[in-house]
Amino acid sequence: MKNELSTNLVLKVYEHIRQNGQDYDLGKQLEGITAFSDPDGYTIYLKGSGVFLRFGFHNTYHFEYDKESQKQDFMKKLKYIAESIDD
Repeated sequence: MKNELSTNLVLKVYEHIRQNGQDYDLGKQLEGITAFSDPDGYTIYLKGSGVFLRFGFHNTYHFEYDKESQKQDFMKKLKYIAESIDD
């Protein structure tokens, strides 16, 4: 699983959602992805498409999902958001 996830992608998408997303129960939401963090800011979370991503200190991360298709959809949404930032 190492290097399966780009640190730059996660941080870029997280920050974009926090700045441009709509207020939601847990944090901010954009394009079906919710972004929030723990109180100290050391761990960030992205949630959507049935996937929960915990991204923490030293670029460690953990995915939670039931089906591989959920993870694939989640990653497509992250990439879509990241690509829209460059426009």
